[in-house]
Amino acid sequence: MTTSSSLHPLQSIHIAGMAPGPRLLITGAVHGNEVCGPRGIRRVLAQIEAGALVITRGSVTFVPVCNPLAYQLGRRAGERNLNRALMPTPTPREYEDHLANWLCPLLAAHDGLLDLHSFQASGQAFVMVGPLDNAGEVEPFTQAATEEALVRVLGVGRAVDGWLGTYAAGVQRRRATAQAEGRAADTLDLHPRYGVGTTEYMRSQGGWALTLECGQHDDPQSPEVAYRAIRNTLAHLRLTDEPAPAPVPAIEALSLHEVVDKQHADDRFARDWQSFDAVRAGTLIGTRASGAELRAPGDGWLMFPNARAEARQEWFYLARASQRFGASGAAA
Repeated sequence: MTTSSSLHPLQSIHIAGMAPGPRLLITGAVHGNEVCGPRGIRRVLAQIEAGALVITRGSVTFVPVCNPLAYQLGRRAGERNLNRALMPTPTPREYEDHLANWLCPLLAAHDGLLDLHSFQASGQAFVMVGPLDNAGEVEPFTQAATEEALVRVLGVGRAVDGWLGTYAAGVQRRRATAQAEGRAADTLDLHPRYGVGTTEYMRSQGGWALTLECGQHDDPQSPEVAYRAIRNTLAHLRLTDEPAPAPVPAIEALSLHEVVDKQHADDRFARDWQSFDAVRAGTLIGTRASGAELRAPGDGWLMFPNARAEARQEWFYLARASQRFGASGAAA
């Protein structure tokens, strides 16, 4: 349980222009070992402080480090993943509960969010975008066009959607398994809203939100991707008087459609998979501890493989091509 001695001060920097405009929130280090966000944010702040960049309308709030404890420790989480089941709680117990009670009202006070992340494996930067406009129960939404327009000018050429719906279906299967095995379904990983992080919470409050995965954690280009995306976002939203950023010529669009959990610690991948590895129908992905083979149900891509996942946690995702942005790759 978190004590007051383990709490860290939280910092947000709010800058307002003289004319009306949108209220933007830019966040970094939701996961403490993802340093591209803080570096990109602090570079922009230094330019604003020096007068080289001027916020002329609307406002922008920067949170360079959302999880100070994890950031100080140089690891993904302090006591748990801040970007899961994100919501305020009247009875905070873990460190990230206290963060959520500060961060959630801040999210709700803004119109949009750019959340800057990085990833462990090698690979190119990509953006996680929300759903199409819908009135469903999982993630009702009305601002798909706003998100799509920003995706086109962030500076990256790949977009992925389908996160929360796929995650929610996975939690339902996990809960059914727990019930069949006679296990309690009251742990955090079985929470119906476990897939809700910063962007999903922002959308639940009526805003728009994008998660930009800027590249591999230690790639020296990742902070540059974060910096350029911030500058492009400010210009696109007309918070600055800089020229509108040019759109990326083509966006490769993928959609998550299935999450597969690790069932046993001895479940093993057939190879060292990386995110966005293409698979053909029938490709051997891994083998269960029982000897059962897991093969790709169709052509597509493997996403977010986690060889170090624990039993009953998500092991990998499957994605397929989407025409959402008018262009898509083909699984090889």
